[in-house]
Amino acid sequence: MSRILVSNDDGIAAEGLAALARALEAVGEVWVVAPEREQSAASHSLTLHKPLRVYEAGPRRFAVSGTPTDCVNMAVHELMPGPPEVVVSGINRGANLGDDVTYSGTVSAAMEGTLLGIPSVAVSQLFWEPADFTAAADFAAALVGGLLEGARGGRRLPEDTLLNVNVPDLPADRIAGVRWTVQGKRRFTKEQVIEKVDPRGRKYYWVGGSELEWVGNPDSDHTAVTAGCISVTPVHLDLTNHKALETLAGWNMEWHGRRYSR
Repeated sequence: MSRILVSNDDGIAAEGLAALARALEAVGEVWVVAPEREQSAASHSLTLHKPLRVYEAGPRRFAVSGTPTDCVNMAVHELMPGPPEVVVSGINRGANLGDDVTYSGTVSAAMEGTLLGIPSVAVSQLFWEPADFTAAADFAAALVGGLLEGARGGRRLPEDTLLNVNVPDLPADRIAGVRWTVQGKRRFTKEQVIEKVDPRGRKYYWVGGSELEWVGNPDSDHTAVTAGCISVTPVHLDLTNHKALETLAGWNMEWHGRRYSR
């Protein structure tokens, strides 16, 4: 039976994690290794300056006092009897669209799996109440089943590539389909940092309170979920702008002592 690692950034007690693990039980042997508490926007951070603690939360289920990246590392190198055949992160409560992938702990868990050479998927669902992760969990199980079947036939994800899945806030029977998409781009239309004053007259700040405006792109992840479709974006870990290298090759990059010539 295929071994599947499930992690997230919302923490071991998150409803989305439980829904994902339940759905994947039909596909393989599920191991859950997740942060003991919420680690949203932890990005691809690794804990280096303090020890990690691991708490058993049930059979093949562990909570780690660290980040999503820590969880994947601990699972693969310490907690599991062997490497998983696939890493699935989520289901995040809220979308991870466009530039959010650079902040997302959900996506970063999948990044770490990819860096370790394991096919990896990040799954997020737009926020809605009451929370119902059924459609996202069922799609994730079908997708992972397809990945495992493809791997057995020699068809694997491209090198250094993970799949970032975003599911609209709709019941399954109202989802319009599935689209392959590109990473969208957003603009901030108001201040990103909000200044307030506490009862003692001291300033404090909230980050991330601005309104967003998305750059129009018919192929983007944001466009897909706005149209009621599931978005699947292949995310590549090589951040090099290869096209820019052609332009930059013409720059004079000679170094003369401490002076830079251009």
